[in-house]
Amino acid sequence: MQVRKEDSVTTSARRAQIVAATIETIADLGYHQASFARIAERAGLSSTRLISYHFDGKDDLMGQAIVTIYEGIATFMTERVSAQTSPGAALDTYIRSLIGFIRDHRREMRAATEIFLNFRPEKGTTAQEAAMDPASLGHIERLLFWGQESGEFRRFNTRVMAMAVQRAMDGLPFLLEGDPGADLDVYADELVELFRLATRATP
Repeated sequence: MQVRKEDSVTTSARRAQIVAATIETIADLGYHQASFARIAERAGLSSTRLISYHFDGKDDLMGQAIVTIYEGIATFMTERVSAQTSPGAALDTYIRSLIGFIRDHRREMRAATEIFLNFRPEKGTTAQEAAMDPASLGHIERLLFWGQESGEFRRFNTRVMAMAVQRAMDGLPFLLEGDPGADLDVYADELVELFRLATRATP
């Protein structure tokens, strides 16, 4: 049977609604308290069966929640970093943009942290394993390699530097849980200066 376009749009909208409710529920209650019943209540659904209709179990739903959060980060970052015309400016913008996203999307980041720490799918890799995959640093390594090829950056091990850049920001959601009033503009300024000193070639 051919699916009508209207049905497809409605299905996509309902899936997005459920995912948004899942993220909000996890942000408020934590991963282990985010039952289908609570997610359905947050989404305004009449039954948890509507969740099961659109998602193939909790693994599928949690996987889509984390994908949605990270797609939002990727879109936000790409728009800003790709507008830069030099590797130095791109690296500075990468650091400031990611910190800015974390600062302004605390609920999404709280949910992402909960999923990262607790999600154990029956099949496939956990969020932790995916984050530890060296391929996850590829975008930063390419930026650093661009800087070395242009002569703006000194010679260094791009894998080590990419790891240092990324891990310097991965802990921010944890910092904000303990210190919600932390000044992330200062944090960004310090990291930008730190990695300028670490990467730039000596004149």
